[in-house]
Amino acid sequence: MARFARDPEKHAVDRLGWLRAAVLGANDGLLSTSSLIIGVASAQGSHQNILIAGFAGLSAGAMSMAAGEYVSVSSQADSEKADLTREREEIDEDREKELRELAGIYIRRGLSKALALQVAEQLMAHDALGAHARDELGITEANTARPAQAAFASAASFAIGAALPLVMALATPEEFVSYSVAIASLLFLALLGAVGAKIGGSQILKAAARVTFWGAFAMAVTAGIGWIFGTRMG
Repeated sequence: MARFARDPEKHAVDRLGWLRAAVLGANDGLLSTSSLIIGVASAQGSHQNILIAGFAGLSAGAMSMAAGEYVSVSSQADSEKADLTREREEIDEDREKELRELAGIYIRRGLSKALALQVAEQLMAHDALGAHARDELGITEANTARPAQAAFASAASFAIGAALPLVMALATPEEFVSYSVAIASLLFLALLGAVGAKIGGSQILKAAARVTFWGAFAMAVTAGIGWIFGTRMG
């Protein structure tokens, strides 16, 4: 007698949602805060001003990420609720039509007409709305929009990323802040890119090189702007 696995297989695609949010949040926090610190340091800002700018960047960035993610995911949640309400009404009004619609989805996926109809009948008898939500609308428990959770995760990942350049700025003498923050941030960006690529199943070296290049470019631009303003105002 065949034995069936109790747990579904784990695939990289199952982690892409939270991985994308975590990596983007940490990258944003690290890169924006380190660039801000380097820009202020290049403008000949005092150690106190550098730290104030860094902490302000961390706070503002984390709150901005949380607010943006909350609004975005709330809009997604509203759309999902509207779709589910509409689908529930359609099932109540014409269950037979919705049964044929569900069976048609399974036929297009490769099932025979008879088997597709049988599967659709059994799934609708068990949970009609759940079957249509999953197979017609693409809404599952794993990817259901959760605004508060998304907002907290984005703010936390941003703050974690932003903490590294702040720690380096705190621990480094004023004249070496730009160098220490830049080196540490680029190394951490490369590590973050490699970890994200490893978990996501993509090429590690390519991902690390890409994020390091753009990180160095952003820091160089802000350093240049800070130097120009520091020279003119000095």
